[in-house]
Amino acid sequence: MTYWLCITNGDNWEVVKKKNVWGVAKRHKNTIAKVKPGDKLVFYVKQERKDKQILEPKIVGIFEVVSEPFTDSSKIFKSPPHSNETYPLRVKIKPIKLGEVEFKPLIPKLKFITNKKRWSGHLMGKAMREIPEVDYKLIESLL
Repeated sequence: MTYWLCITNGDNWEVVKKKNVWGVAKRHKNTIAKVKPGDKLVFYVKQERKDKQILEPKIVGIFEVVSEPFTDSSKIFKSPPHSNETYPLRVKIKPIKLGEVEFKPLIPKLKFITNKKRWSGHLMGKAMREIPEVDYKLIESLL
């Protein structure tokens, strides 16, 4: 079993919860190709600004993968401005644990973040990344 950190925004997190599906852009095909049924996905909602308020990054839930990766271009996810991305590479998932844990206080404890000062570099430009079991267990215990 592999543990993944899935990086998303607030709008697409709502889609994930409602539809029990996770999707990534075509450029991430090599990553999602490694995802197998039984893998655990930890959802991370990145820092966002809403009405002049900063919403801090947080872990919002854990899901289990219940399908092989598949392609579906129906437009259910919100894409960035000037992009027509549908995040067509998808897996079906089922919720295991939902909740909210502030991300920044976790940084000193997470093994996959080796550069604690420039931690966001471990997440930038990625839709998802593998994390060690010890990090998964820490997050799961806090959710």
